Amino acid sequence: MKIGETKPVRPTTRVGAPTAAPRVGQTQAVGGVAPVRDTASIMGIPEAEITPKVRDAIMTLMSEVDSLRRELAAAKKRLEEVEQFADEDPLVSVLNRRAFVRELSRQISFAERYNMQASIVYFDLNDLKILNDTHGHPAGDAALQHIGNVLLKHVRDTDFVARLGGDEFGVLLANADAKSANKKAEMLARQISTSKVVWNGKPITLSAAYGVYTFQPGQDPLQAIAEADKDMYQRKRSMKEKKS
Repeated sequence: MKIGETKPVRPTTRVGAPTAAPRVGQTQAVGGVAPVRDTASIMGIPEAEITPKVRDAIMTLMSEVDSLRRELAAAKKRLEEVEQFADEDPLVSVLNRRAFVRELSRQISFAERYNMQASIVYFDLNDLKILNDTHGHPAGDAALQHIGNVLLKHVRDTDFVARLGGDEFGVLLANADAKSANKKAEMLARQISTSKVVWNGKPITLSAAYGVYTFQPGQDPLQAIAEADKDMYQRKRSMKEKKS
């Protein structure tokens, strides 16, 4: 009904006298529940047959349906929360390996469909064992959480960050070729080394080796991760040889 529209006042009807059933949708619902008269019309029950017992039964049924709808909405919300926890690393607020592989599979399909490139950056935290032995495992956990936060802070909303296991992280860069991915990886590694984690009031310098791989359309996601891991070890070996 439009605002300002005036309807004629209906004549008073005697109790129990049959009246014409309104058309479906003619009477607006109050609080999300349709009036009994409209519901009876929809269910095909003649107006004259709406006895108090029938009316009570209809109202009970409508109440039960409304309750089931609320329970379904609550169940969906709980399911979403469970799925979120299932995708998140238990220590660092980033994706876990399973969720990362799933997103990588989607990105590979997307890149193949639209002929676009995407890349993986594989990070490995240097000297985590020394950090744990020197400052304790809680300090190592704080370092891992710090790296996760640094990576999340410096990637786009379309990118994904995950802890792949232990001291290893993965970053999925959407729409990024090898050149741009290497440039981004270098910047992220620099952010890790320049932003210190503070433990017991003392700053701790961190560093991470990285590898980059631009995957091919139709490639197996686990193979793509393995290639990025391989590139990371080659870079780390090369850096050690230069220092020696």
